[in-house]
This record gives sequence, structure tokens and C-alpha cells, in this order.
Amino acid sequence: MNIKKLLFVTKFDDLSFDALQSLLVLRKASLNHVVFVNVIEREKVSMHRGLGYQKIEEIRLRETANIRFIDWAESLFEQGMEVGVYIVVGNMVRQVFDAARKEEADLIVVGRSRKRFIDQLYSGSDVTEVLRQASIPVLVYKPMPDKIEVLDRPFERILLATDWSPASVRAEAYLRPLNGIVDQVHVVHVAQEKDLKGDNSMTVQKVRKAAREKLEEICDRFAGVGIDARAHVYVGDPIKEIERAAKDCQATLIVLGSSAKQEWVERFLGSVPQNIAEKSDYPTLIVPPPKPS
Repeated sequence: MNIKKLLFVTKFDDLSFDALQSLLVLRKASLNHVVFVNVIEREKVSMHRGLGYQKIEEIRLRETANIRFIDWAESLFEQGMEVGVYIVVGNMVRQVFDAARKEEADLIVVGRSRKRFIDQLYSGSDVTEVLRQASIPVLVYKPMPDKIEVLDRPFERILLATDWSPASVRAEAYLRPLNGIVDQVHVVHVAQEKDLKGDNSMTVQKVRKAAREKLEEICDRFAGVGIDARAHVYVGDPIKEIERAAKDCQATLIVLGSSAKQEWVERFLGSVPQNIAEKSDYPTLIVPPPKPS
């Protein structure tokens, strides 16, 4: 699975050109086209009592975004990249997916500001909906001023969390073609405490050994394409332990496969990938299962 075209969704305060530059390392893995997307929230230009539709405000917002994108595009043109631009008024989720479908994008990049997730420029619910509905991988990029190496080299040390599900297998397959830019992958499985209950320590060690063997098989597949990979077993709450593992391994990116649960289940219960993407301090790449045709 190659990343040839990247959809970069920004309102500028949440994702800057610095963030995009750090992602251009993907050129070594076939990236050659970046599509900029700026969605102007309808509320900012919709009809107000006594004012009507604020066409002048729409034009101002469009031109402000266009000036910024022209500057960015010039830099990309100099590097031999192709560039596309969408500046649209409407619903953020719908417009992002429309652009992704028209452009046949391989990766969507959205940002999380330094404010609380719910307070960022694109509402938390919008980004959550993108994560929930996307049929292509979504990278939630997060500023980490105290971890410069994460900003500069997001694909250097990857933490891949796996639960052996088809989604996890797809996430692993998504990473292998990035062998030209990924230095190391830490493959982590979080065992639940209930799975380790037994009459003696041998029972617990048996569970750990079985998990370790599966992890080593994944590591071997990464090694086969030249990526150094290491196996880790953690125990406890998956959300807390994945974050702990990322810190222990000095990860620059967390990667998870998302499930194919029915939408109402996801809405009611949430999901580990969604929680990590929203709450973790680390940039997070979510690889979804393919949507039915």
C-alpha cells in the first residue's frame, strides 16, 4: 500500500507548513502529490439577522487561505511535488471525504491544536467523525514542542499496537512499505488482567509466552523488509498502557488499526484507536478496515 497522495486538512493554527515539511519524508515511499484542504465553517458566513449571507466575509476567508496555500505550493513545486487545493464552505467532515474521494487520496492528515481537543478550531466531534468514517488512513498530527524529534521525524520510531485483529494486520501491512523511512518499530500487545488469571504463575507466563511468540512473528516480517522491530507485552488498560509504552520506547508516532464495529457501537462505547488519537500526546496514525463497496 503506497502513499502517493496526501490530503492535508488545515485551518493554519492547527497545522502549519512545518508539519507538512516533516511529512515530506514520505517522498521516499512514493509520495508525490499534496492536496491542501481548508473548510470554511458555514456559521462564519451564513445568514445573520439584519445582515444576510456575508459574501464579503467568505471572499476574505477564501483569499486569506489562498494566499497561504500559494506560498506553500511554491515551495513544494520547487521540490518537484504536485499540488492541489480545495477551499470550500460547508461541513468539515463531508467536504474532507468529498475531496479524498475525488482525489483518490491515500492518507488524510488532520491537526490537533495545543488546546483541549474539544476546543480546537475544528470541533472534536468533527475530527472524531473523520476517524470513525474514514476508509483510508488518518494521521492526527499533534504539536509537541518539548519533543522536537517527533516533529522533525515522525516516522522514525513507530509504536504499533496490535490485538491480532484484521485491522491490526492491515496496520502492519501499511507500515512495511515505509521501510525506507522507518528506523524502528516497537510492536506492543496489551494483555488484559482478566486474561492472566490462573491458579499459578505458570498459567500467567503461558499467556505471556503465547503473546510474545505472535509479536516475534510480526517482528520477523518487519525484519524481512529491513526494519528493526522489537516486541513488548504490557498488561492493563489498553489506552493507558499504549501511552506508557510510547513513552518507554521514545516513540515518535503511534499506529493502530481501527475496528469494523457497527457505527452505533462505536458511538456508544468509543474505541481504543479513537481515544488514543484524541487524547494521546503523540501523533497518531489510524488505519481503518476497508469500507464495503
